[in-house]
Amino acid sequence: QIQLVESGGGSVQSGESLRLSCKISGFHASDAIKVAWFRQGPGQAREGLACIAFPYRNPFYPIGVKGRFTISQDNHENTIYLQIVNLKPEDTAMYYCAAAAFRDWSLEPGEYNFWGQGTQVTVSS
Repeated sequence: QIQLVESGGGSVQSGESLRLSCKISGFHASDAIKVAWFRQGPGQAREGLACIAFPYRNPFYPIGVKGRFTISQDNHENTIYLQIVNLKPEDTAMYYCAAAAFRDWSLEPGEYNFWGQGTQVTVSS
């Protein structure tokens, strides 16, 4: 059973940066999985931001996600990061990481079997 634990959220001012972390456990090195970052703002649908795979492949970003988001991984620590720069009030949301078996780069939330509890990011102007 894959488990994911997010951390790194907080309350920040516009223009600041944050690095969110997602610690993953419960999978084997030979498993082909993908791990993605999503966010869900108040009254909004869950939005996929970026995806990365184990074993390593180049990260995937959906069309329309602006270049302020960077996903990366630390294989030794089994941790996925999401760096967000130049934060804006509209980035205020709960940020989640999620995992699924790798079949393609889909960021459809319903395809992800395992979810963390989320970490809140609040940006004030």
